[in-house]
Amino acid sequence: MRRFEKIDRDLFERDIPSGNYEELLLPRRSTNSAGYDFVSVIDVTLNPGERKIIPTGIKVKMNDTEFLALYVRSSYGFKNNVRMCNQVGIIDADYYGNSENGGHIFVCLQNEGDKTFEIKKGDRFIQGIFTPFLLTDEDEVSEERTGGIGSTD
Repeated sequence: MRRFEKIDRDLFERDIPSGNYEELLLPRRSTNSAGYDFVSVIDVTLNPGERKIIPTGIKVKMNDTEFLALYVRSSYGFKNNVRMCNQVGIIDADYYGNSENGGHIFVCLQNEGDKTFEIKKGDRFIQGIFTPFLLTDEDEVSEERTGGIGSTD
């Protein structure tokens, strides 16, 4: 089973105090493409050289042998030199509902261009693609995930 969900209202109000929970849209595909478009729930301004962590208000449930790969929209990179700080975001299945942040997906973008870049509330700004992965025959898991960006070192 895989699906996008809104984060809990209390978490939304904590993480996105300027946002409107009722206006939050779940990611969706606009065409027959692989990527699910995430819509910004807030206005974001990135000055040249600046980076910001942007909340999405979204969490995702998926199978244990999948991850959600997040990519910045290609036009942001091509036209404006805006990039995800880690190039590709990896959201693992065990991120869903984790005790520290409820599975809330955040994205860190950086403006490497020479002009101010703006994302308006309602703009599609990243896309997510579900991806299966394989495990070794000797795979053993010994830790439980807690935390968000960079929580697994």
